[in-house]
Amino acid sequence: MCGIIGYIGSENAAPIIIEGLKKLEYRGYDSAGIAVYEESTSQFNVVKQKGRISALESRLSSIPLDSHMGIGHTRWATHGEPSDINSHPHLGNKSKIAIVHNGIIENYKKLKERLERKGIVFVSQTDSEVIAQLAEYYYNGDPMDMVIKVANRLEGSYALGIMCADQPDTLIAIKKDNPLIIGVSDHGNFIASDVPAVLKHTNKVYYLDDKEIAVLKKGSVQFFNMDKEPISKSLETVTWTLDSAEKGEYQHFMLKEIMEQPKVLRDTIRSAIYGGDNQAIIDKIDIESFNKVVVTGCGSAYNAGVVAKYVFESLCRFPSLEVELASEFRYKDAVIDEKSLVILISQSGETADTIAAMREARAKGATTLAIVNVVGSTIAKESDYCLFTLAGPEIAVATTKAFSTQLAMLYILAVRFAAKLNKITKEKESELLSYVEDLPAKVDSILKQVDAIQKYASTCVVYKSIFFIGRNIDYAIALEGSLKLKEISYIHSEAYAGGELKHGTISLIEEDTLVVAISNCERLHGKLMSNVEQVISRGAKVLLVTKLKDVQPTDRLSVINIPDSFDLFSPSLSVIVLQLFSYYVAANKGANIDKPRNLAKSVTVE
Repeated sequence: MCGIIGYIGSENAAPIIIEGLKKLEYRGYDSAGIAVYEESTSQFNVVKQKGRISALESRLSSIPLDSHMGIGHTRWATHGEPSDINSHPHLGNKSKIAIVHNGIIENYKKLKERLERKGIVFVSQTDSEVIAQLAEYYYNGDPMDMVIKVANRLEGSYALGIMCADQPDTLIAIKKDNPLIIGVSDHGNFIASDVPAVLKHTNKVYYLDDKEIAVLKKGSVQFFNMDKEPISKSLETVTWTLDSAEKGEYQHFMLKEIMEQPKVLRDTIRSAIYGGDNQAIIDKIDIESFNKVVVTGCGSAYNAGVVAKYVFESLCRFPSLEVELASEFRYKDAVIDEKSLVILISQSGETADTIAAMREARAKGATTLAIVNVVGSTIAKESDYCLFTLAGPEIAVATTKAFSTQLAMLYILAVRFAAKLNKITKEKESELLSYVEDLPAKVDSILKQVDAIQKYASTCVVYKSIFFIGRNIDYAIALEGSLKLKEISYIHSEAYAGGELKHGTISLIEEDTLVVAISNCERLHGKLMSNVEQVISRGAKVLLVTKLKDVQPTDRLSVINIPDSFDLFSPSLSVIVLQLFSYYVAANKGANIDKPRNLAKSVTVE
């Protein structure tokens, strides 16, 4: 949500910043802007534009910008409508300070009123402009003092890039509860919201912690705490390659990432079974010391948790296991203590609600175990234990490969915990882990059915509503299928447990409604097919996703078969069909698949 890029070095800053902004488009935005310090005028040149980065780039083509320091921003509107004036960067009244901001300033109204009483005139509706005006108000020639005073007054979350007109050799950054990295290259140094923005230039980065100040110059980076004391940080090497953050031969990142799933699943599974870092972490967890497990996340991460609930309950037989939306967990005064294990799921490791849930859990004495995809993220650093999914960079807003690797990690956790709790034998543990290891090959076989799924999806663009149903763990994955469809195709969609249809929902079924039914639980297959017959008798058409081979298609029933699998692990196969179905429905509608409207990849504000 919002993206920041900044550069100071020996090369022209403007092209580097625009290039970096393009790599951050996946985070979601409705406007973009750039500010550079021009040596010839000793002033900031600011260009801002509502809409896509291409519109900003078009404006910049007629404006010669020659500078060696600058900051850029993609904005996702929170305070104030999307507009040129509300776009970042923001300047102070005297144009001496330029800032970009990601986050929410909760006390901005109080600060704004105070500054207005001192005669400072605001030009935008944003909370972010308060930072620029406050910084300029406090600035006395020492940028470090200014940053500390500003940070001490702000309430909320922020990642900031700051330039001072009379400090043309210095770019400053600070963060709290929002991600910010520092990149180091041979020709200069960077600040950025995420690694893909700098990968073309460097894979050497520092991960900034809360309330740490980074002072960047052309050939150096220094770090300080809020007492202006120097601090040491470790320079880390990012293992992602530039190619992994590019679309390559694919039309969309989402399709590329769907197709990468066999590999990333294989990598993640091996790291948790065959002596990798993830296995070492799992081995350390004393599951017998807990009497309660809570799984929490947002969006698709929450859906992964719902799948996990069925797996954990079946294998581990925990006396108490709950799945909570992280956005609700933080406010519900959860009954947890030092005997509770809270499992946090987040692709980015920067999801604001999940961070808050983690901190709430730790404050109550619970042990936290994170499953994230980004090394150096807030959740990865603050949780007691952290397992990394090896999905690589996921650029499309709608998650696919990160979700699949989360499921695999949760399966392995459930199997290993069940063995530690003596709920399954060592032989059964080996058997179940072998089923998990088989998943990448089975996913690969489904990806060879793309043509059939694409053909069926092309007939579905006319539907205004599409319902998903399943029973038991099939209901859990129906939640993800429905979310994926609505995220990228803008078709209204809901998921229901099959048995709930008769309790109200069936009133929405009418002639030519589409129902996607998932049936991989053999003991419940007959009951699910009864639900299928009920909706067909009321005029619906049904797409059935199943591993069972005893269903024959009709004019109102289409069938997509997936490979045979262990029931509890079948969501990893069903979801591939649902991802492809959603993708091709959206593609046939001409939707902006990688950057759906109003959505952000990482929701870093509440």
